[in-house]
Amino acid sequence: MCAVCGCNTSTIEGHALHGDAHDHGHTHEDGLIDFSRGAAGLHVAGMSQERTISIERSILSKNSALAELNRGRLRGKGVFALNLVSSPGSGKTSLLVRTIADMRGRRRIVVIEGDQQTSRDAERIRAAGAVAVQVNTGKGCHLDAHMVGHALDHLPLDPGSVLFIENVGNLVCPAAFDLGEAHKIVLLSVTEGEDKPLKYPDMFAAAALMLLNKCDLLPHLDFDVDACIAAALRVNPAMQILQVSARTGEGLEAFYSWIESRAAAMACAA
Repeated sequence: MCAVCGCNTSTIEGHALHGDAHDHGHTHEDGLIDFSRGAAGLHVAGMSQERTISIERSILSKNSALAELNRGRLRGKGVFALNLVSSPGSGKTSLLVRTIADMRGRRRIVVIEGDQQTSRDAERIRAAGAVAVQVNTGKGCHLDAHMVGHALDHLPLDPGSVLFIENVGNLVCPAAFDLGEAHKIVLLSVTEGEDKPLKYPDMFAAAALMLLNKCDLLPHLDFDVDACIAAALRVNPAMQILQVSARTGEGLEAFYSWIESRAAAMACAA
């Protein structure tokens, strides 16, 4: 988490936001060096497992408190928020552009765009017809609840609208950070390995839905769909999985129905 990556700097459209002993990895007979051993589940050079746990707990507890404030604010406004996560290049922005076009007239969509640098994705979203706020994280590898809270100040939060939070491309740190969303959605493209859920289990365990994207490319790839789905369900048996293509629109109506049903359920529970 941030005990390792040191994320601490971000900007919204150019405005700054503020926010001991050496542990050795365990070496297996097959040559694998496993730094996940120990109470902290990770390794930080020059820092004990106990100190790492203390820092991580402090960071995550503060983030969780801010996430609850975001969640209450969004629910109070009747806004259904989704945290879209994936590795870089899986097609998050292309999916959002298609979704904005297809759902026009059904739900108003607003977007928070997370990237380390540039506002290119926010510009694409605005060109598609949705309001978007770009959050640049600098050296940070994920969005946090503090950043999202500030971004909400710059968005119209109309009852019945859907907020997509497009997280920084990263299958590690975003898994641990609650942003105040209703659900995490993990996007995995068929141009990646089918074993991604097993390599990055925390992300897939945290998601309510997995979208297997770029399925139009399957005839040209050596990708085992069944093995990928089995791996994902091994990590998270409760996760729903949809096969889609942001380019052709394949499977997206099922995705829109998923959004509609859960947004309606949230409204009924309010």
